[in-house]
Amino acid sequence: MTDTGKTRTVRVAAESRSYDVRIASDLIQDIGSTIQNLTSAKRCVLVSGEHVFPLYGELALKSIRSAGLDVAEIVFPAGESTKGLTCYGELLNYLSEQRLTRSDCLVTLGGGVTGDLGGFAAATYQRGIDYIQVPTTLLAQCDSSVGGKTGVDFDGYKNMVGAFKMPSLVYINISVLSTLDTRQYYAGMAEVLKYGLIMDSSFYEWLLGKIYEIHDKDADTLEEMVEHCCACKQRIVEKDPTEQGERAILNFGHTIGHAIEKAKNFSLSHGE
Repeated sequence: MTDTGKTRTVRVAAESRSYDVRIASDLIQDIGSTIQNLTSAKRCVLVSGEHVFPLYGELALKSIRSAGLDVAEIVFPAGESTKGLTCYGELLNYLSEQRLTRSDCLVTLGGGVTGDLGGFAAATYQRGIDYIQVPTTLLAQCDSSVGGKTGVDFDGYKNMVGAFKMPSLVYINISVLSTLDTRQYYAGMAEVLKYGLIMDSSFYEWLLGKIYEIHDKDADTLEEMVEHCCACKQRIVEKDPTEQGERAILNFGHTIGHAIEKAKNFSLSHGE
């Protein structure tokens, strides 16, 4: 982990690709120049959700265009129902219509559903193109955007179809949590607490001591909290990138959780 004073960085050195997880109060306005420096892409597609795009989509598009890249956007309905083969097919069709090539890239702007769907499309379109994760929920920032797990639900079962595809970069903007609704915010705390329970008791104690700051969405506290979660996941992912052994510990609580999600027809969120 490194802390430049403005941006915290966790470096994930996975076997298939190394990449940075950058954490700061606001990074979206810099995404265009970052893509320009990171890839040879001339075009990109922004994938987002209907609740997130009205808040941050135009800012991201403006930044990308200012860097001289052609960009198009596709916006999907919110909710778990989007994370299926139908929307996956729609996204592949759109990438083809936009004539994206292997040297171009995809940007996911949203929560875990957007990241998983967009990441899976990036993993499979033309056998793989670069993608950048810009997670906008606490759950996605602390867990699903890091580690390269992508996929969609199938036949009512969670994450039944997917691929391991490491992103080129994860851009975590702490400021976007200010617009996250209370239910989604606290659902994300399930993944945060998970890291304390499975591997770091001192972090769990730290969380208990920061209850009021977390409730008030104090930026410094959230940056430190998210950075610690990403660093915990980084250590596990580097040892076991494709979940052949130790990485299974990250599924703590998920086996019964996925069953409950299916039984409740996804009326409960993943964190709940």
